[in-house]
Amino acid sequence: MIMVSVDDHVVEPANLFAGRLPSKYADLAPRFVTREDGTNAWRYGEEEIGNVALNAVAGRPPEEYGMEPTALDELRPGTYDIHERVKDMDANGQLGSLCFPSFPQFCGQLFARTPDKDVALAMVQAYNDWHIDEWCGSYPARFIPCSLPAIWDPETIAAEVRRTAAKGAHAVTFSENPSKLGWPSLHSELWDPLWTACSDEQVVVCMHIGSSSQLVITAPDAPMDVLINLTPMNIVQCAADLLWSPVLRKFPDLKIALSEGGIGWIPYFLERADYVYQKHHYWTHQDFGDKLPSEVFNEHVITCFIDDQFGLASRKYLNMDNVTWECDYPHSDSTWPTAPEALMKQLEGVDDRDIERITHTNAMRHFSYDPFSVIPKEQCTVKALRERAAGHDVSIRSRAKHVGHAGTLATDLAAPR
Repeated sequence: MIMVSVDDHVVEPANLFAGRLPSKYADLAPRFVTREDGTNAWRYGEEEIGNVALNAVAGRPPEEYGMEPTALDELRPGTYDIHERVKDMDANGQLGSLCFPSFPQFCGQLFARTPDKDVALAMVQAYNDWHIDEWCGSYPARFIPCSLPAIWDPETIAAEVRRTAAKGAHAVTFSENPSKLGWPSLHSELWDPLWTACSDEQVVVCMHIGSSSQLVITAPDAPMDVLINLTPMNIVQCAADLLWSPVLRKFPDLKIALSEGGIGWIPYFLERADYVYQKHHYWTHQDFGDKLPSEVFNEHVITCFIDDQFGLASRKYLNMDNVTWECDYPHSDSTWPTAPEALMKQLEGVDDRDIERITHTNAMRHFSYDPFSVIPKEQCTVKALRERAAGHDVSIRSRAKHVGHAGTLATDLAAPR
């Protein structure tokens, strides 16, 4: 088996911006600092961004999970060190990885809040150059570059997509609900320059849960379990926006990835969409031509899952050419370091062709990712990678100096950032 994850995460290293900004902006770069309590944070302008523990708990026992800020030395080195990351991937039997950002937020909200947009763009471009050239470029066969958007302006975001595509980035992270961030919604034509650029350059738009800086929450005193249980609902809402907006019909070559959204909800969602269209389009004036909404969805939308046995059991109702797998390292939902074993439990009865599509060939095709041009295919299997990682420590052990308690912090986690 060959495994390529289309959703992992990076905890950015302290030297990210070193030498990557024009001299006139160098003093404005985010700074990695150590607080009085020993925890670490990034300072940018008037903002200070800590590392939330659920963001990087790989290798720690579950009882130490929490929402408290952490120090870099409490984290597994593979969260922020590219060489250790590849060792962790090898030990997990994982060939490829697409990594989303952490402290700038999913679609660069931190930089978008910068009043001077020339400075903001310089920060986004420096981040993207680091991500493409250093993080991904250190091991070019192992990573799928995913650029950060200059989200505050449609022409600027389109230009940056084209610039980073020329450097090899065929994915861009974007908000699953930009209206929650104060920008026009997915129903607006304002984003057309972005969709055009992504279509032209064969760039997949990755919409990750939580990229609207909000999560589904039912009540201020709801326990954290409610929020975690409902996180995929962000993506269901995003799917509805996409499907009923003009975007997918207007841009026939556009591909959207619903990152970390799971797949088990899709059959009913599409059944309901087709029913709504057939019953109501006469007065809502939706026009899908000679297609049903489900057909349009299946042409454009890449679906992604970590652990979804029900979704795999429903695969006859899915477009299996668009289903992809995620490891989610180093987040709390990740199946690292036993991802192959976890996935194989769900793949019982699935034929080899579908297994290959889920585990790597769909990701390779959609994201223009060709690891076999660098590493012989026989060296890319779970078995071969794990043999290379023999002796690498993947034991679960305590790392925390500041152990917190989740309590009812759902409100805090879902608050706009």
